[in-house]
Amino acid sequence: MASNQSIITRNGAQLAAPTGNIYESVSIISKRARQISVKNKEELSNKLSEFVSAVDNLEEVFENREQIEISKFYERMPKPTSIATDEFLEGKVYWRMNEEAEAEATK
Repeated sequence: MASNQSIITRNGAQLAAPTGNIYESVSIISKRARQISVKNKEELSNKLSEFVSAVDNLEEVFENREQIEISKFYERMPKPTSIATDEFLEGKVYWRMNEEAEAEATK
């Protein structure tokens, strides 16, 4: 049975260290993952839109090798959560607390 390479055990203390709170760290990572996901989806849609035909006739629809290769490339990319977690742990993600949240945290 082959193991899934996208599954990595993370150290909770290491994730919590930059913010002092594991839940805040996970929230930051999830927001960054969403940004990455949206960007990737836009890129993929733009690339695939080049292959859209103006004809809706089923007889003229055919399998496009380039389109399949582009789709496979995006499927093989690391998941947005993995990328975001790595960026967070490497200190490449900028975040700030808004003033209300900061006031609550200091109480």
